[in-house]
Amino acid sequence: MRVLLQRVSRAEVRVDKRVVGKIGVGYCLLVGFTQSDTEPQLVWMADKIAGLRILADDAGKMNLALSDVGGAVLVISQFTLYGDASAGRRPSFLAAAPGPIAEPLYDSFVTMLRERGCTVETGVFGAMSEVELVNDGPTTIWLER
Repeated sequence: MRVLLQRVSRAEVRVDKRVVGKIGVGYCLLVGFTQSDTEPQLVWMADKIAGLRILADDAGKMNLALSDVGGAVLVISQFTLYGDASAGRRPSFLAAAPGPIAEPLYDSFVTMLRERGCTVETGVFGAMSEVELVNDGPTTIWLER
């Protein structure tokens, strides 16, 4: 499981020009799965994201979690996180889990974040999406488990 986490002051995802998920302060997560991902990896990732203290406190120090600021999470499926461009000029996506495997993992991950008290908005699994966000500082974190 791979997650690209971007700390944002706002983010939204559109499908067919319609907003399907929108948040204010929090994290925009691009989430990809591989064929060998299991529930323990999802649990670890949900715990990690819910507990990360990377939001700024009054002194500007990364010290606060989502729950401290009433933040939210926008979760967007992104199989291209498993793109391998090490050979040739076109990436291979063989390591990415196909939809029938990835979609239940995605749904479980979203549920786990909600169970940990996170306010969660989502995109539409597998849909062509447009994502718009405003970075909250230069904070982008790659998480993998």
